[in-house]
Amino acid sequence: MNLTQHLNHCSASGKAILAVNFYNFETLKGLLMAAKEVRTPLILQLSESTLQYLGIPCAVDMARVALKQFDVQGWIHLDHGSNIEIVMKCLDAGFDSVMIDASEQPFEENIRITAEIVKLAATYGANVEAELGYIPKIGQDQKPEFTRPADAKHFVEATGVNALAVAIGTAHGFYRSTPQLQIDLLKEIHTVTPAALVLHGGSGVPDEQLKQAVQNGISKVNLATETKNIFMKTLQQLLANTDEIDLRKVFPKAIDAVTQLVVNKLNVI
Repeated sequence: MNLTQHLNHCSASGKAILAVNFYNFETLKGLLMAAKEVRTPLILQLSESTLQYLGIPCAVDMARVALKQFDVQGWIHLDHGSNIEIVMKCLDAGFDSVMIDASEQPFEENIRITAEIVKLAATYGANVEAELGYIPKIGQDQKPEFTRPADAKHFVEATGVNALAVAIGTAHGFYRSTPQLQIDLLKEIHTVTPAALVLHGGSGVPDEQLKQAVQNGISKVNLATETKNIFMKTLQQLLANTDEIDLRKVFPKAIDAVTQLVVNKLNVI
């Protein structure tokens, strides 16, 4: 089953798959240990910053080998691709899925760019995700600017995109106050479009709201900030209380913290 088929199955059955960013081998291992424990598939996400850090071939090969080693069904996804060049590089490297994020462009330009990527990705058999509406990125102000159902319907019909990240009250990064997801709006969007709906900004969303989002149309839940935060905070605490220089003895506890975080998220959705 490819990722598009899996997302469609989730959408039809009121379920969701967790999509988690990894940044190095340690965070990758933590994610896959969690998926293996819960016995569930996982989407492994890579941002452009991580691809610059690791290199695309290394990142992809590491993910493929680790998926096989931990015996986890999973897919590799480009998170927030900003242009056609990075999308092309990822498709050529064997990514199962790519996101083109033209959400800050005018509506018709977002359609044009996304449709171009959908056509391109079809030749690779790859899944395509886009974003519609205002989902604040780190450093941007939270505003009540949500995705309109009519716009979502037109966008999906005009682009043929497989998955759509919608603005229903989440934001990337940590929240200044508890988010209030617009569940009724999500229901409307889910009703009018066949695309798999994606929740960006999953870090910090209360468990009950995550459950409601999945029950009412979200098929993919993104998690990034909490993962790197718990890894680094655990590592900082460990290093503050030890003179150990063998990273092979220090890193495992931070890996375990990532695993427990992701196990908890998987049990919620």
